[in-house]
Amino acid sequence: MSDSPRNSAEKKTDMEHTHVMRRRGILSRFRNYFLTGLIVTAPIGITITLALWVINWIDGKIVPLIPEGYNPQLLFQNSTGIHIPGIGLVVVFVGLTFIGFVAAGFVGRVMVRSGETILNRMPVIRSVYGALKQIFETVLRSSARPFREVALIEYPRRGIWAIGFITTKTTGEVQHDISEDVVNVFLPTTPNPTSGFLLFVPRKDVIVLDMTVEEAIKMIVSAGIVTPPDRRPTDAQNIPLVSSSEDPDNG
Repeated sequence: MSDSPRNSAEKKTDMEHTHVMRRRGILSRFRNYFLTGLIVTAPIGITITLALWVINWIDGKIVPLIPEGYNPQLLFQNSTGIHIPGIGLVVVFVGLTFIGFVAAGFVGRVMVRSGETILNRMPVIRSVYGALKQIFETVLRSSARPFREVALIEYPRRGIWAIGFITTKTTGEVQHDISEDVVNVFLPTTPNPTSGFLLFVPRKDVIVLDMTVEEAIKMIVSAGIVTPPDRRPTDAQNIPLVSSSEDPDNG
């Protein structure tokens, strides 16, 4: 018994629908494969590209200053025909290490002290040099942590929260003129965390987070796309610490 025209039309429609779904499934798989490949290769590729750019930039500034007869990059390239990047970076590392070795000695300390004496007599230069020296000493000293803790503060108004870094306890004239106990908080901008604002925030209005400084920087750079895991106990994760700095009974 032959199928009716209606049944034939339904079978044809089902076959077309199955074909469309199968084609969409294939395209979806290819799309997922492409996105997976992009996720895997893009960070590696961008990191390598930036590293090579920095190395080549340093080479371009340092290598031309080395005499040709003592330039290891030119000597190696002339003998083998192969260009080896990174010589400038090695020279900078060796040079800074040698300067540090000399500056740690008696003669080096005398030379540094004499140079600082000259700089401190220059009205504008002494301010710039003093600020830069203090920043580098704070950031590069192994025993010092420029960012101590990650914290939440209400900014730019109550009810809106921002991530900041506690740098140190406020001291000096600033703390003396404020009745409350305050801390120095650096509030970075997104996606460039190297710029931002220095805020003096009452300690009672600061919520210290468990995330590390590195995790907070990743979150800031990614504009919140990368969110670090919550390391608090499961019971504590369901209980917000505060809703705002206002008294909850009055809010």
